[in-house]
Amino acid sequence: MALCGTGPNPIPGSYSAQNLSTKLIVPALLPFTGQFYNLVRRKRKGVCCSSLRNAASASSKESQEDAPSTLSVYLEEETDHVIRFKMSDFKILDTVSVGLGGRPDEVIFEGMVKDSCSPLCNTRVVLRQLSSAQAQRRGKRAIEVLKKLVRRKLLYHSYSMQVHGYISLPASGVSGSFILVHGYHGSFSLRHWLQQSDWLPTLEATLALDEESVRKVGEDSTGGPAVSRQLRLIRILMRDLLIGVNYLHSHGLAHTELRLENVHISPIDRHIKVGILGNAADFYKDGSNGSSLDNLDRRQMMIAFDMRCVGFIMAKMVMRELMDPLIFAKFKLFLKKGYDPSCLREFMLEILGRSSPYGNAGLQILDRNWGAGWHLLSLLLATKPSQRISCLDALRHPFLCGPRWRVVPSMDIIRWGLGSTAMRISEEYIYRQPQRSRLAHFIDLMEMLNPHPKPRNWLELLPGKWRLLYSTGKHVGLTLRQPPLRVIVGDVHLTVTRESKLKANLSFNSDTGFSVMIGQDWPHDKAGKSGRLQVNSSFTLRSGRLLYLKQDKTTEKFFFGPSSNVEALAQKFKGKKWRKVVPFEELPSSLPAAKLASGDIDVRMNLDDPLNQNVDTARNVLQELRTQLPPEIFDLSKLVCGTYVDSRMLVLRGVSGSALLFTRSFVDRNGSS
Repeated sequence: MALCGTGPNPIPGSYSAQNLSTKLIVPALLPFTGQFYNLVRRKRKGVCCSSLRNAASASSKESQEDAPSTLSVYLEEETDHVIRFKMSDFKILDTVSVGLGGRPDEVIFEGMVKDSCSPLCNTRVVLRQLSSAQAQRRGKRAIEVLKKLVRRKLLYHSYSMQVHGYISLPASGVSGSFILVHGYHGSFSLRHWLQQSDWLPTLEATLALDEESVRKVGEDSTGGPAVSRQLRLIRILMRDLLIGVNYLHSHGLAHTELRLENVHISPIDRHIKVGILGNAADFYKDGSNGSSLDNLDRRQMMIAFDMRCVGFIMAKMVMRELMDPLIFAKFKLFLKKGYDPSCLREFMLEILGRSSPYGNAGLQILDRNWGAGWHLLSLLLATKPSQRISCLDALRHPFLCGPRWRVVPSMDIIRWGLGSTAMRISEEYIYRQPQRSRLAHFIDLMEMLNPHPKPRNWLELLPGKWRLLYSTGKHVGLTLRQPPLRVIVGDVHLTVTRESKLKANLSFNSDTGFSVMIGQDWPHDKAGKSGRLQVNSSFTLRSGRLLYLKQDKTTEKFFFGPSSNVEALAQKFKGKKWRKVVPFEELPSSLPAAKLASGDIDVRMNLDDPLNQNVDTARNVLQELRTQLPPEIFDLSKLVCGTYVDSRMLVLRGVSGSALLFTRSFVDRNGSS
């Protein structure tokens, strides 16, 4: 398998000095002495290796020189922990693996060590010729990083490409030819693995998954459905990747180049290799573990950058549709706009839909275990660097832990699971009594575990666009009725805007899209005339409380206290599973809430031709919308309080006591985000 188009030939004297974030090892102004060495490549597919064979003679001449140059002495002092090879030590192979694709200023070869005195004899290695000054700095930085990590060499060999040594050939120009020699870990990078049509069984065979290997991620069996096998493989790869990245972070280094192209899977030790670390950066500018504020900020930013890159790798492994550059560009644009990653599910459902060539395997994987995969992905891609999860915390996350491992979930994960499960049930759209009871149960739990009860939190989180998922009130459809006009209600959005940062005044706008079916063939043809109903109102937000009313069965009078539904929750909270996470010992008779005081209401409805020509038709459509929609959506003044809000979910209560469950939305069915 030959590597094609590794880049143009370097031109001596044309390198530009660029400021890099990595530490320079060799002074840029110190020239190489001796004769310039240049590789000549053929203008065809593959890589020509005859020039490297010719360079062996130049390397032997260099070793026979009595007086080494100033640079050679400096380089030997900095690289005394690696081997300085000669070209005659290698047998150059005729092909290069496609997974070793380099940069434009690199030429890559594969070879076998033929020196019988070397411990690497008959070992396959990669020779990476670094032409420009910037490329040579990367190679020498990789050698410097090895010197820092040599204390725990076993972990270094497990999770990084082993840097064996280098070849330094003299040149007559400004800079010489520096060849980095590092380990060979298979012909594919992780990107090339994921691009294979049969990547799952092939990668399982490469890793030789058995019961012992799956036990390392908390699994108890191999095989199973394709979704379970893919989830198991993702757990293995992600845990290995996080261990390798944490190894670097624990030594004060940030990788800074975590991409699918730089990640390899070794078929020998079955470990993830995170590259040759040529761009690894130090956390601390002065090289010491100082505790100054600048150093701490620099460390946090570097760790956060690496974790964001890990998040991109995880997203592409789970949702293979993101391997398409156009879809991945939309994915990155969503994050670049500053949208909260906790709402990625709503966004990805619109992009992928049901027409994905890979099926819905990725969405199923992320939805498992109460949506744990979406939670981990949102923490890896968090907008603020301080909110991104660390490697150690990610390794303890339920998504990366199999069923055999008992994981004590945090309060944040419990809230996430409640919201995700309620969202999944609402998407089934078969609201029989068991589903309705479960949804009401989950909404009650969410209200009791509300993380933002204070009004100032509501003023920060409430503004935005929300999509209605479910209402605990009465549901009326078209099945058992014969209305004058048949109307199918589409998405219902509630947009909240803050009128002033100094005041607690909010503007609510409910937007309902619908279709009016004309004729008797509506059960088979749903392409009717479209319309839109908009209701606007202004609200003032204040602090309030949600009171629970209980009815005495003997006197039939109401008094303050937990209702029957809440008492059922109290029994559940007494169990061992909830005792440690419930914020109160006894169930209260009221909960803090955000009180909503409404103002005037403005109702507008738009209809397409010819429905807008008849007043009676418009009246019948409006009456049908009023029948099907929750009363709180048709008349916003019936919204009295908010009981739960976070970056993803919202619960509002109406005057009748019914609850409306919303999820944050950035996408219209008709348009973009």
